[in-house]
Amino acid sequence: MPTRIEQATLADIPALSALLSVLFAQEAEFTPNPEAHAKGLARIIGDPELGTILVASDAESILGMVNLLFTVSTALGERVALLEDMVVTPQARGTGIGSQLLTQAIAFARTQGCQRITLLTDVDNEAAQGFYEKHGFALSSMLPMRLSLP
Repeated sequence: MPTRIEQATLADIPALSALLSVLFAQEAEFTPNPEAHAKGLARIIGDPELGTILVASDAESILGMVNLLFTVSTALGERVALLEDMVVTPQARGTGIGSQLLTQAIAFARTQGCQRITLLTDVDNEAAQGFYEKHGFALSSMLPMRLSLP
């Protein structure tokens, strides 16, 4: 299955929103909200300083996506990235598309001067943890905490 990986455009938002609904349906802390997904995607695509979204597609459709957001680490004094979302369509899983996307995302982060990529995954998602470890990610001793601001 020939795959292209390129930066997302505004025209990709409906397909990316559908992918995010797949992702958030399987995550413990989130529920799908296509309107919110589309709003967030448009903000990222519209502001390259904020981040980037890479998409994997074949001749017919988008098969996966990865979203990097940029910030500055005061510990490093350098730019870093947060891998916010990564998802491949269920029918394309196991084909190597996820590895291609992640490899390209890491390369892109390097070109943007990022010194680190951080990500979160569900604590019980051993398949995702193994996937990221295979690509060089390691568990952190840091514990994520959240405060929702209504």
